[in-house]
Amino acid sequence: MSLCNNILNAAGWPYWLFFLSSVMILWVLFFNRERRIKRITAKEIIRQQSLVYLEMHAFQAQMDPHFIFNSLNAIHHYILTTSTDLASLYLTRFAKLMRFMIRNCNKEWVNLEEDVEALELYLQLEQLRFGTQFDYQLEVLPEVFQQVTMIPPLIIQPYVQEAIWHRILLRPEKTGGHLKIIISREKEMLCIQIADNGVHNAVLASKETSFLKGIRIAGERLAAINEKYNLRASVKEEGLYNDQDEPDGSKVIITMQHVSSRLN
Repeated sequence: MSLCNNILNAAGWPYWLFFLSSVMILWVLFFNRERRIKRITAKEIIRQQSLVYLEMHAFQAQMDPHFIFNSLNAIHHYILTTSTDLASLYLTRFAKLMRFMIRNCNKEWVNLEEDVEALELYLQLEQLRFGTQFDYQLEVLPEVFQQVTMIPPLIIQPYVQEAIWHRILLRPEKTGGHLKIIISREKEMLCIQIADNGVHNAVLASKETSFLKGIRIAGERLAAINEKYNLRASVKEEGLYNDQDEPDGSKVIITMQHVSSRLN
C-alpha cells in the first residue's frame, strides 16, 4: 500500500483522485458494454421479427386464392368428364401440397427432398390446368444428397411460378413450352437453375404485377437468412439465346452455401 502511495505521490496524484478516476473508467466500460449488448439484442429481435413477417407473407403468397380455386376447378372438371380415379389422384396431390405449405410456413429450414416433392406436386397441378402448353424436367444431380441437405422452404417455387405464368404461358404458340429445373452442388455451394423457353423479358400488365409478390418476398427472405447465417446466397437472372443470337428464354440461378443439417 505504501508503495502505491509513493507512486501516486511521485506522480502528483492524490489517492482519492486516482480511485475516482478508476471508478469512472470502469463505469464507462461497463456502460458501453451494456449498450453494445442491448444494441446487438435489439438488432437480433428485429431480424427475427422480420423473418417471421416474411415467412408469414411467403405463406400467404403461396396460398394464392386463384391457384387454389383453379386447381379445385380442374379437379372438379376431371370428376365430371374423365375419371374419378384421376380426379382422386390430383386431389390427393393438392392436399399434400397444402399440408406441406401449412406445416413448413413458419420454418427457416426444411429437408430438400421434401421441398422438391412439394415442387413436383405444384408442377403436376399446373400441368393439370394447362395440359400441353408446357412440360417440365426436375432433376436433382447425384452429388446432392436430398435427405441431408437443408434449404429455406418456399424459395424455389415463386421463381418456377414466374417462369410458367409470365414467360411460358405467354408464348404465342400456346404449346411446346418447356421448363427445366436442375439442382446441383459445386464444391460448398448449392446451385438451383430454372430455365425456360418462354417469352423473353415479357412486359406485364399492371394487374399482373401482383403475381410477382412471391418473388419479392422470396428474395427478401433469402437476404434475411443470408444475413443471419452468412450463406453467400444470391439470385441471378439472365436471358437465353439460340444459335442465331435470338432470344430463346430465360434462366434464374439461385446459389447458396450447402447446408447439411440445421435445427429449426
